[in-house]
Amino acid sequence: MVPEEFSGRRRRGRRLRTRVAAAAVAATALAPALVACGAGYTSGVINIYAPVDGAGEITTRAEICTKESGGAYEAKVTVLPKDADGQRLQLARRLAGNDKGLDVMAMDVVWTAEFANAGWLVPVPDDRAAQVEAANLTGPVETAMWKRPDDDDRRLYALPIWTNTQLLWFRPDVLRQYLGSRATAPTTWDQMISDATAIHAENPNGPTQILVQGSQYEGLLVWFNSVLQSAGGNILDPDDPSKQTLNDTPEHRAATLKALQILKAVATYPGADRSITNSDEGTARDGMEKGQGAFEINWPFVFQSARENGASGTIDFLAEPLAPFASKILDENNPPTAEELVPINRVLRRSFDFAPYPGVSEDLPAKSTLGGLNIAVASTSQQPELASDVAACLTSKDAQRVYALEGALPPTVAALYDEEDFKVAYPMGDDIRMQLEEENVAPRPATPQYQAMSTLVTATLSPVGSWDPEPMVDKLAEQVQKAIDGEGIIP
Repeated sequence: MVPEEFSGRRRRGRRLRTRVAAAAVAATALAPALVACGAGYTSGVINIYAPVDGAGEITTRAEICTKESGGAYEAKVTVLPKDADGQRLQLARRLAGNDKGLDVMAMDVVWTAEFANAGWLVPVPDDRAAQVEAANLTGPVETAMWKRPDDDDRRLYALPIWTNTQLLWFRPDVLRQYLGSRATAPTTWDQMISDATAIHAENPNGPTQILVQGSQYEGLLVWFNSVLQSAGGNILDPDDPSKQTLNDTPEHRAATLKALQILKAVATYPGADRSITNSDEGTARDGMEKGQGAFEINWPFVFQSARENGASGTIDFLAEPLAPFASKILDENNPPTAEELVPINRVLRRSFDFAPYPGVSEDLPAKSTLGGLNIAVASTSQQPELASDVAACLTSKDAQRVYALEGALPPTVAALYDEEDFKVAYPMGDDIRMQLEEENVAPRPATPQYQAMSTLVTATLSPVGSWDPEPMVDKLAEQVQKAIDGEGIIP
């Protein structure tokens, strides 16, 4: 499944474009052959299934793993379809059909419960699981854990390979211009809406928008889930996924109502994005780069996009500041080193900066929904021990360092956030690490019925902001209960 946070984006690293495109073309060319011979396997060959976004990085690492194995195995990558539903569907069909040629798969973080309950995942061996839990940040590890009916306790069913968390991106230059001397980001949604409204009052045609993901898709669920948990609520009981918690108590109802009021306010304040009902990660990035927004909620890929597009002259407010660095930023064969990025990022952040995800109130911690991928061993594998070794190699500290520095993919290994090269290349690293800790993570509801629940919630919330928040609380709760009861339609 292609993580929703990457939909519509430009490539993360210019050096990776050729690799990823080649992998996708190769996968398309091989598709008929793969279908024809999918039921078999070759001894020593470990087949990895990976999404297009990330296939370049995983393919490069698989080649390194093969060499380092000393002939123990050959790791080969097959690229899954571009769209998220297509990826999940292809894997599900292969797993249900006992495709012995499927050994290792890159899984969206929301699949763990569904795939584990279906018996499609090989649990991570206890000794390796202990090492993973000790080395990786809590939030990403939690996305790979589940308790099947036949398990004594929750256990690790996959290994985190990279993660993601949304940040608040903002225009310090715009805040200085319209809000006086203040150039710091708002810390709550209410403050952000107030700031955007004030900018609109000064200049209705200026950068007045708060750019989010409001279209009817997974991005809307991510937005609602983050705001809801920041308000102290939850869609499902974290300890009992068979129980919805949107309106079951007065406290939960109040949290749900507050979250819905914030979503409606973002969609309707003076100067709001009029196309919010069609907005996703890509349109939010584009709107910010076109100068339409003062604030943007998005994943870290937008920082590199702003740096490259600003240097190319396509972002008006960044073209002049980045002009002295343009030749270095755009040199595909000799991109900026970590040291050379220091002055570039310093200049960039004067006009395009980042801050932690906004909260609902100063009294509650802000929480951001996690994205990312996990690597799991398929129950169909006829070589599970070798497959487990490949999964460990793909998710190692050394592998994640490269994913982060070359592919702009946030690591899950905690120690990498202390390395100097990472700090320079990822100046938002401290904020990301903070948001990956348990108290700041808004987990997506862990349930085998996740797909149906997400579909029903986003359909109910769309068009975002067109409803009355008060009755919407009960309407949402009703739809979530339908998904729990198996009445939802899985796409």
